[in-house]
Amino acid sequence: MSAGSGLLPLVVTILGLGVAAQVLADRLQIPSVLFLILAGIAVGPEGLNIVRLESFGGAGPLSAIVGLSVAIIVFEGAFHLKLSKLRQTPREAIRLITIGAGLTLLGTAITVRFALDVSWELSFLVGSLLIATGPTVITPILDIVPVRDRVAAALETEGIVNDVTAAILAIAIFEMIVTEGAHLQVLATSFVSRLGIGLFVGVLTAGILWYLLKHVDLSRSNAVRNSRLIILIGALTTYGIANGLASEAGIAAVATAGILLGNADLPYEEEISAFNGDVTLIVLSFVFISLATLLSFSDLLALGVGGIVVAVAVIVIIRPAAVLLSTHGERFSFHEQLFMSAVGPRGIIPASVATLFALELRSTNPTAATILVGTVFLVILTTVVLQGGFARHIAQTLNVLPMRAIIVGSGRVGRDLAKRLENRGENVVLIEKDQAKVETARNAGFTVHHDDGADTDVLRAAGAENAKIIAAAAGDDDTNLLVAQLANSKFDVEKVIARVNTPGNTEAFEELGVQAISANASVAHAMDNAIERPALSEWMTELGRTGDVQEIEVTADNLIGKSISDLDQDLPDGVLIALVSRDGNSQLPESDLTLQEEDHLTFVGRQEAVHKALEHCHPELAA
Repeated sequence: MSAGSGLLPLVVTILGLGVAAQVLADRLQIPSVLFLILAGIAVGPEGLNIVRLESFGGAGPLSAIVGLSVAIIVFEGAFHLKLSKLRQTPREAIRLITIGAGLTLLGTAITVRFALDVSWELSFLVGSLLIATGPTVITPILDIVPVRDRVAAALETEGIVNDVTAAILAIAIFEMIVTEGAHLQVLATSFVSRLGIGLFVGVLTAGILWYLLKHVDLSRSNAVRNSRLIILIGALTTYGIANGLASEAGIAAVATAGILLGNADLPYEEEISAFNGDVTLIVLSFVFISLATLLSFSDLLALGVGGIVVAVAVIVIIRPAAVLLSTHGERFSFHEQLFMSAVGPRGIIPASVATLFALELRSTNPTAATILVGTVFLVILTTVVLQGGFARHIAQTLNVLPMRAIIVGSGRVGRDLAKRLENRGENVVLIEKDQAKVETARNAGFTVHHDDGADTDVLRAAGAENAKIIAAAAGDDDTNLLVAQLANSKFDVEKVIARVNTPGNTEAFEELGVQAISANASVAHAMDNAIERPALSEWMTELGRTGDVQEIEVTADNLIGKSISDLDQDLPDGVLIALVSRDGNSQLPESDLTLQEEDHLTFVGRQEAVHKALEHCHPELAA
């Protein structure tokens, strides 16, 4: 009775703090991991001393709790890793989980070896754990920092795969440390066998779960609930079976099962995903707070200057080198590479595995245990605070937060519009329900959601809540009208624009406050231009290729109060200021017109010259 009465306040305290941390993180737009760690320290021995290792019944029960929690967390992260995302950065993602992981392991191990003067075995153990970034810290960052999909896809892939790599590699190295006479062959065999077992069990259980959900009538009235519970128990069973065959193989198993099931078109997938997310928030809160209560400031202080050297090297040298080497090429801009370099916080895998290893080492090698847990937690704390806490500020400084534009319909009109927007550096997502058109658009390099764009949940999944533009470009007016209605009523979108295929329907769109573009009127206007204004018509066809027209708002201090003639002298050759708009009225610019805040300038000219003019007026656009 006393044990139960003592456990209940413990669980309530931890879960209560976890919910408070999640709410605070949402309000402040800061990853929740930071508040979870701080909450754990506050109630642990270094704070109020409410929660201690003995509160969980010792290292054994805590190890089991952490293991199952990590299984749920990794499975949920893998479940959200869609193959459509992986197609956006296939080469870079592979480099991050191979070259990047290898460089991180080697660089961290060398730094630990000489900064802390410890054995190579312990150095590589620390290095293996610090490979992992993980979905527990990356996903919350991407939730509040809506970077381009290609950046998010690369970071999410790295997080999922490197969690598995770090856990299995760490256990293999740990076996070398505790087993006398072990050598590299043992390490390689241990790593490959655990990975192989995890992959096999993950594929097998994913197949069984898929068959149950797709081909077995689970219930006539509670199929959704039963599906969610089967997936949850299936993930835990997958972890248990694989871990029973080889320790830490369970991480690889649940990651494999999660990726396969997340891309298997399961029934009730949205409900399953939402349920997994809620459960993950609970266990994530519990695990982070529980592990943080075991953190000792004395372990951190014992590292001295060497610990600071390791943390600085990981953040300033090793992480940027790994990212820049792995992402070189044309797919990522330099500013995007810098953002990825600056955002690599460590999460649950290094925290949990290091803690469990330290508990085992304390009886035989207390010095190694102190260095292990101290170094790992120091890097976690510094990366979470600096990289996680300031992620949005870093993104804003580097200008990697693009305007998201959603285009419903990936036919010729949708693809052409997407190409023009992407050429201006905007983040474009296409939604298309026709499989053939989806494949055509993806082969052209676009990000495409294969679904019905006239559905609120589909628009939300494509990022409508962060979008500035939603364009309905389907060949069917009913679809476009419904998309426009949803965009106006459900989402806070700056501009909703729709293609009108039948001229008589234009009025229906305009009544909604939607900017309607009539296909017939547009063709007639273009033909009239070709007849009456052939030179202008020919130049207009070059927009997006050699010519460009761009509009900006006057907000920068270097423009306010400046005359048109003064600005003209600063602009490159090949670009003109075509219009100045003020208070909704547009006029041809006069040389002595003085610019005011919130004026709008329209630049016309060669594409390169227009872009240079934009960069001159707003240097942050150079990203």
